[in-house]
Amino acid sequence: MSSLQLKLLFLLLSSVFHVLLFATSNGAQVPHEAKGQWQLLQANIGIVAMHMQLLHNDRVIILDRTDFGFSNISLPNGTCRHDPGDTAVKIDCTAHSVEYDIATNTLRPLFIQTNTWCSSGSVDPYGRLVQTGGNGDGSRAVRTIDPCPACNWNEDPNGLLVKRWYSTNHMLPGGRHIIVGGRGQFNFEFFPKRNPADFRPHFMPFLKDTTDNLRQEENNLYPFVFLNVDGNLFIFANNRAILFNYRNNTVVKTYPAIPGGDPRCYPSTGSAVLLPLNNLESETVEAEVLICGGATSEAFILAGQGTFLNALNTCARMKLTDQNPNWSLETMPGGRVMNDLITLPNGDVLIINGASEGSAGYDYAVNPVFAPFLYKPNDPAGNRFEELNPSKIARMYHSTAVLARDGRVLVGGSNPRSNYVFKGVLFPTELRFESFSPPYLDPQFSDLRPAIVSPNNLSPRNLTYTESFKMVISFKDGRVVVAPDLVSVTMYAPPFNTHSFSMNQRLLVLSNGELRNTGNMSYEFDVTMPPSPFLAPPGFYILFAVHQGIPSEGIWIQLQEIKKYQPNY
Repeated sequence: MSSLQLKLLFLLLSSVFHVLLFATSNGAQVPHEAKGQWQLLQANIGIVAMHMQLLHNDRVIILDRTDFGFSNISLPNGTCRHDPGDTAVKIDCTAHSVEYDIATNTLRPLFIQTNTWCSSGSVDPYGRLVQTGGNGDGSRAVRTIDPCPACNWNEDPNGLLVKRWYSTNHMLPGGRHIIVGGRGQFNFEFFPKRNPADFRPHFMPFLKDTTDNLRQEENNLYPFVFLNVDGNLFIFANNRAILFNYRNNTVVKTYPAIPGGDPRCYPSTGSAVLLPLNNLESETVEAEVLICGGATSEAFILAGQGTFLNALNTCARMKLTDQNPNWSLETMPGGRVMNDLITLPNGDVLIINGASEGSAGYDYAVNPVFAPFLYKPNDPAGNRFEELNPSKIARMYHSTAVLARDGRVLVGGSNPRSNYVFKGVLFPTELRFESFSPPYLDPQFSDLRPAIVSPNNLSPRNLTYTESFKMVISFKDGRVVVAPDLVSVTMYAPPFNTHSFSMNQRLLVLSNGELRNTGNMSYEFDVTMPPSPFLAPPGFYILFAVHQGIPSEGIWIQLQEIKKYQPNY
């Protein structure tokens, strides 16, 4: 037996031991005090959750790739996908996209024609998911789906100007999407097209400069893109970042390279998040980015040869609005590659999924990391990480995670092998779908948890920039001591999640007025919406009331588009 085979056998036995260690006779995990809890929602959703997006009807759109053969869920009414060019199957009557209903824990198969493998997406101001690119016949496709009970995918196979595989989408202040990069594409484009200049791709030298051609790996795919508070884009690729004015295609600022010089983008996949935006009415709103995990520059090639290097165990944090910004490094409880960073309603960051050795790619990583880490950005440096309860399921390449309105994190995916392989491999194709309840959902905090009484969630309330409205919250136990200075309201933009990056994820801490006790365990206060689409692009958001770090269940609101921003932005 070779050394590689021995190592894989050891890892398999370790994984089995891990599962046994954290399971009881009825399948529930051993409870740990306020460390979060896992729940299996579906034993088989039929497809690999490679891409996920929560819509404002509380349904999650999930996508797989179409060229991997038959999935495990059939299309309704004898519907079939016909594709003479498909290398796996020419006629496929199974679904490669599903809609998951959170309230009923049920699935609806969706029909999709073009290949969504390693594609990107974002939600427009009207709540429609716009999904772009992929591989093969999907490389130039634009697909859209509206949030309605019977809606299905609409597809334009030539909606993009160029082929885009592993690109990144972001919503802009004027309500349209920018699509950045992709394999072999050192450019960006807009959707929808509004001006004559939109009908050509715009060259971005930064994407070419950050490509690691000499090592036969790009390390700049799925670049991390965030809208900065000045209306420009922060773009991170490989180990470098710029502040980019997409309106005139100029670099506003070049940031220092990340310490250590190791790459953090695909295939050396780490993850990134824009930390919560505060003091929104200030003239100088600060923005800070956090990048965690990834792989060393040699990891991808060596993994292909059967050698798995340790994943990076550092997070790099930088205030990108500083005049002279610099990165500061922090050490996680362990190394992670292919990890997701999910912003929680109280401003903490959940680090979830991934492995501790190897790189992104099929069979390119080993030693899954089962336990999420919690990162508390407002705690003192050196004391920000906490290890939480582990899952039983390895979430490797093509895993995803999204935040639900009730505060849980929905987790799916993992297909580290070609096609659907369920037996005889270390990490089989994963069709199970689960949720993780962060520590704030522990029953011991139920008395501190507020409930939003008004506005209600019967239909999303339309709000405009700078608008103020009254919010009423209540508590289950009238004896609870409410700390007025520890009540806040946060506003969350649900992201499109794939390949360890949550595109458009954004949390804002809104300005709120004095808490007024209205009796019957209820309190009223005023809340003010952000003043600018530079801070929050138009669209649907979830509002949470947070008391002493314990969030309520959220409510949907729609921040309406500002027409005056459309022509230029």
